[in-house]
Amino acid sequence: MPPFLKRVACLTAALLCACSQAAHPEQTGIETFLQRYFSTWSARDMDGYGACFHPTARITFVEKGGLTGSQGLTDFLHGQKIGHERAATPMTEVPTEMKISGDPRVAQAEVRWKLTKGREIITGTDFFTLVKTAEGWKIASLVFYND
Repeated sequence: MPPFLKRVACLTAALLCACSQAAHPEQTGIETFLQRYFSTWSARDMDGYGACFHPTARITFVEKGGLTGSQGLTDFLHGQKIGHERAATPMTEVPTEMKISGDPRVAQAEVRWKLTKGREIITGTDFFTLVKTAEGWKIASLVFYND
């Protein structure tokens, strides 16, 4: 086969593979859940924000040099509440891109976000492990970092 046709065949195969990847069976519901996660945080609704997490969730922040350690839900939520209270201006965080995979019981979500603090804008990524419960999707694990 001539090199040109090999390249066309490889490109076609790559496109077919990319297009055949199915969306998560509950893609829309998970996107709605994640939107609620960000909107409750931005509204300083710590009860609504906390309800997004499974009670046994672990949260880990990754520094540029490595992990800073993980927290349980109570300590994490307390830190988020204090952060909002001490902020000089209201903070808002919005998702800018979502990639979701998994099955009907467990989902993985990679979410790029933008945090606005007055004139300061910070971007980063959240990596969620979500579990389906009787009450809906809950965060079992969150690992995140700032760019």
